[in-house]
Amino acid sequence: LILQQHPPNPNKMKLTSALLISTLTSASAFLAPAPFGGAGAAGFSNRLHSTSLAETVEVKPLGIPGTAELDKPWKELGFEFRPTKSNLRVTYKDGEWGEFEMSTDDHINIHMGATALHYGQSCFEGLKAFTHADGSVHVFRPEENAKRLQSSCERTLMPVVPHDLFLKAVNQVVRDNIEYVPPYGTGGSLYLRPLLFGSGARIGLQPADEYTLIIMVIPVGDYYKGGLEPVNGVVITDFDRAAPRGVGNVKVAGNYAADMLPNMRSKEKGFPIGLYLDAATQSCIEEFSTSNFVGIDMENKKYVTPQSSSVLPSITNKSLMTIAEDEGFTVEARDIPIEEMESFDEVLACGTAVVVTPVGSITMLGDDEKDTKKYTFGDGEETGEMTRRLYDRVRAIQFGEGEDKYGWNFKIE
Repeated sequence: LILQQHPPNPNKMKLTSALLISTLTSASAFLAPAPFGGAGAAGFSNRLHSTSLAETVEVKPLGIPGTAELDKPWKELGFEFRPTKSNLRVTYKDGEWGEFEMSTDDHINIHMGATALHYGQSCFEGLKAFTHADGSVHVFRPEENAKRLQSSCERTLMPVVPHDLFLKAVNQVVRDNIEYVPPYGTGGSLYLRPLLFGSGARIGLQPADEYTLIIMVIPVGDYYKGGLEPVNGVVITDFDRAAPRGVGNVKVAGNYAADMLPNMRSKEKGFPIGLYLDAATQSCIEEFSTSNFVGIDMENKKYVTPQSSSVLPSITNKSLMTIAEDEGFTVEARDIPIEEMESFDEVLACGTAVVVTPVGSITMLGDDEKDTKKYTFGDGEETGEMTRRLYDRVRAIQFGEGEDKYGWNFKIE
């Protein structure tokens, strides 16, 4: 990136960017008759693939976070939709990505034959931007979201979003909505929801000829306004989250639709969170409805999490594993028989929205829906020592209060 002062206006700078990415791994990918799939899929498997892009755009000085006028105070925001200044859109058509469009419309115009509507060609991501004490704004680990989005694209035969295009889009949409990033000290953040879907019409089962990437942003508050409090979970035995060799390891929209019914039933029984077992044997832990599972063995200093092709790789979990090792714990990613929950002093669910949710107990219900087995962690009432330590360290990095020695923060320029 080369920054030059623009002589006519000292408040503007000319940004000249040259984004040069590696080419396709084989020439045959260029000659594929379809934009992806078959032999052409090799081009999309190359996660650094992009056409060369050189452009000049006018860049205004960065605004001030936390200056937007909202319908309620920053500290009272929940995790819900709230209008902002703009969302970013870009279309893939005829084998290439178009120009970014900043839209003020909260609605989209979509063809009734779009593959996203009929065949579920849709995937998304979730990440957050935080204001630091010096007024700068940083996004937490967007490079990892770019990689995970690419995996989802490959699995569902959608064009892979180039790494640099994704990061540039993240920077641009946060910059354009900088006033909506909650101010430092409120505990809030700007939630980014990148969504890629097949917008081209297809009635037969086949990939679309057009795709749309949208990044919407929403200011959200601190999920735990009153502090970390354990919740009680239940083992879901009458539904499976994902099948072996299915799509459980990618962030496609249909995975979450399948969880709505069992999730609702769990809550009706008084359990805020549900835990799925492996679909094949119903004997090993997989993950919670929308979060990865982590078990803590304090005596042996172990951080244990399931390793399964049906589990979505959590960026938060990946971060926690690094921090746990830094705290002197041994990280074990492996099969976890359900009986092993007896040995855990702490259990937590982890994800972007909350970082961690302490779990006080997990219950297995019988056919008569009475307790057959209840696993309690600690006293079941207080957040465990390691759970709190992991949470505090991640939050400190996100808000710039702790050393970012892993280089996880992406500064908005």
